[in-house]
Amino acid sequence: MVKFILGPKGSGKTKWLIDRANEEMKKGNGNIVFIDVDDNHIFSLDYSVRLINAMEFNIKDIESFYGFLCGIIGMDYDVEKIYVDGIYKVLPLRVKELEKLKEDLIHIGEKFNTEFYIGSDLNMEGMPDGLKNNCIELETN
Repeated sequence: MVKFILGPKGSGKTKWLIDRANEEMKKGNGNIVFIDVDDNHIFSLDYSVRLINAMEFNIKDIESFYGFLCGIIGMDYDVEKIYVDGIYKVLPLRVKELEKLKEDLIHIGEKFNTEFYIGSDLNMEGMPDGLKNNCIELETN
């Protein structure tokens, strides 16, 4: 499963992602990975959630981002869920790229039983019908 968490700055995407990662960690069904562009949330996440700073891995485009995600799964087949926050700050996530990323992640997610939750600063209005079922839009607080 692939879900894009949509909303403008200040809509609560980070809090939503952190809360879900922590909730899933408490269920204890598998390993949880949280990818961010800094280490600011290290104390907000359950100590068992694996925090990875994407900035340390020279991700330049959507293809290298996909490869990065595959590498995480390849290193740990017990990764059940991957939460990604802030990647749109350093990597443009355009609708066309999201469509391709969704298809690629669905394939790899089904193969390795991994779910993906990716924050994006886009909104539901700009999403094509093929992506809307994979989106959760957060309202501005």
